[in-house]
Amino acid sequence: MKKLSARRRHPLAAVVVLLLALACTGGVYAVFAPAGKAQAEETAQSLTIEEGKKLYAVGCASCHGTGGQGTSDGPSLVGVGAASVDFQVSTGRMPAATSQGAQVPKKKKNIYSQAEIDQLAAYIASLGAGPAVPTEEQYGSEGADIGKGGELFRNNCAQCHNFTGKGGALTKGKYAPSLEGVDPKHIYEAMLTGPQNMPSFPDTTLSEQNKKDIIAYLHAVNSDETVNPGGLELGGLGPVSEGLFAWIFGLGALIAVAVWVAARTAKAKKS
Repeated sequence: MKKLSARRRHPLAAVVVLLLALACTGGVYAVFAPAGKAQAEETAQSLTIEEGKKLYAVGCASCHGTGGQGTSDGPSLVGVGAASVDFQVSTGRMPAATSQGAQVPKKKKNIYSQAEIDQLAAYIASLGAGPAVPTEEQYGSEGADIGKGGELFRNNCAQCHNFTGKGGALTKGKYAPSLEGVDPKHIYEAMLTGPQNMPSFPDTTLSEQNKKDIIAYLHAVNSDETVNPGGLELGGLGPVSEGLFAWIFGLGALIAVAVWVAARTAKAKKS
């Protein structure tokens, strides 16, 4: 007993007890804390989905069905993913007007806040797996190759959007909208989901880096600070508009010169 009592009174005994207590506390936290945190995140996500379901029932179910299965007035939303919802609602394309034309146009204002859009996106994402909303790291300009982006854009997008994204007409009243001033996140989401007449470009077709390069190219050519080294850009619509300009004004000028020369010949003066 005397020996045990002496050990208890050892100067390092308090330190040893404190270390053991800290180790036990850390072990208990490691066992129980992660589960609690995961449960809290799951609860928050469930609440977000529930709120999104309420918004969907009021603003979307009449066209897309009570469970997102689609109706004759609207396509199925099962599997479209959160990115599609964020794009369509953030740009004001959805909810669509009652009487719509060949395609749903972008609106200046939308009726939902970003928090409500996130709730709607979470609910639609819960109906089936689909593309998630991209992060700023994915569509930001850091690490982007503008030259490569221009090449990719001309090969995959210029046929509809023209060479610098000015937009263009399609068949049966449809059109490719202008990409000037469009939020980079929305451009990324459009490439990812393929809204309306546009084909989709998943990562297997255009990688995440490719999409970033294209977005950086569009920002570069449509920036107010960009100076066109070739002079007047003629709307940035590409070689067709420039060729048409050459035919109309170039040939017109040549004809005018020919008429002027002919009018001053000796024969013309005699007559």
